[in-house]
Amino acid sequence: MRIDILCKPESGKRCEQTLKNVRLALSRAGVEAEVHLYRDRRKMIDNRVYVSPALLIDDSVRIAGRVPEVEEIVRFIAERPRYHKRLQRVA
Repeated sequence: MRIDILCKPESGKRCEQTLKNVRLALSRAGVEAEVHLYRDRRKMIDNRVYVSPALLIDDSVRIAGRVPEVEEIVRFIAERPRYHKRLQRVA
């Protein structure tokens, strides 16, 4: 799983809070993922995101323009098909 956080270069606390919430959600869900924080306008435009911060999970824009809550990120992680396969193997 890959999680990208896209921010404008001048963005500060909102991007850091989003990164903190993503890490907390991953630890609650017990899932390992690559987490990248980009402060690049070109990357935002390439993904058709014009407000920051934006949260992308496996190259799919899930949230843009606000800091997501931890529970919300956990729900997004649980929706991923790979996550369901991992749960089936355990059960």
